[in-house]
Amino acid sequence: MTTEPLFRDDAYLADCTATVTASGPEGVVLDRTVFYAAGGGQPGDTGQLAWEGGEMAVADTRKGEDGAILHVPAEGAAMPPPGTALTARLDWETRHRHMRVHTALHLLSVVIPLPVTGGSIGAEKGRLDFDMPEAPADKAALEARLNALIAEDHPVSTEWISDAELEANPGLVKTMAVKPPMGQGRVRLVRIGAGETPVDLQPCGGTHVARTGEIGPVTLGKIEKKGKQNRRVSILLA
Repeated sequence: MTTEPLFRDDAYLADCTATVTASGPEGVVLDRTVFYAAGGGQPGDTGQLAWEGGEMAVADTRKGEDGAILHVPAEGAAMPPPGTALTARLDWETRHRHMRVHTALHLLSVVIPLPVTGGSIGAEKGRLDFDMPEAPADKAALEARLNALIAEDHPVSTEWISDAELEANPGLVKTMAVKPPMGQGRVRLVRIGAGETPVDLQPCGGTHVARTGEIGPVTLGKIEKKGKQNRRVSILLA
């Protein structure tokens, strides 16, 4: 009961037609969807499923079994039965903000080239945790460098490599706690920048903007100590 993840090839699709393949207590499964299922620190999408004679507000989107994507209904919402043809429509403003924050966090990992121990993405801000024994001496300089990379308007693209290629290039993986999903034969990479030497290249299944300039200016929040060698760095969209 696999769901075709349309967002993986085009993060800018805000709606699509689809058919319900399953409907139950955990949510509605479609044959194809533009809704991103929560994972990798990025929240699940919200929005609506609309069909002839009915509509369901989607409160969350999660991963199900065997590649299914679950569209979780808002409390009390009526769910469409299997076989229903419908339109799936995102809360686009929120999704787009997730895309901006997510891409900005990739650039933050460039400005602070240390192992990442965790992260989270929101519509207003995001954060990365780093294996960082001491706080940066000049936060203003980091913020200026991050905004400079954003303003350079680098293209953002995706590509695929095999599991074996990733194993042969462990330096592509920046996260210490979460490893990219393997076992399906290939892994998706997100590339920022053009040419042989990209600004950033790392495994990621999330949604991103097409160019860094689309992120807009950001500010760095408070750098918090979260353990002996762990520090949390937050960014906020302007």
